[in-house]
Amino acid sequence: MSAEETSTAQDAEALSAEIDAFEKLRGHLEEVYAGKFVVFCGGKLIGAWDTFNAAAEEAVRRFGRGPYLIRQVGAPAPVLPASVFFP
Repeated sequence: MSAEETSTAQDAEALSAEIDAFEKLRGHLEEVYAGKFVVFCGGKLIGAWDTFNAAAEEAVRRFGRGPYLIRQVGAPAPVLPASVFFP
């Protein structure tokens, strides 16, 4: 496996952990942060912002390229093509 493939696999695994953390807190998030954009990194809720751009700017400032999860609380989960996970 090449270094790039290893990195991609590690990023996908880390992103899966962020999604799991989001799902575990979903009830609380919907009560407190409905409609906000939340950032998860390292399995932890980092914060909530009013816009995707504000959440993304803070995530990039703090964590660089990632991986991290940005999700709008209460919105349906996005469906991504397999090419996003397997370039």
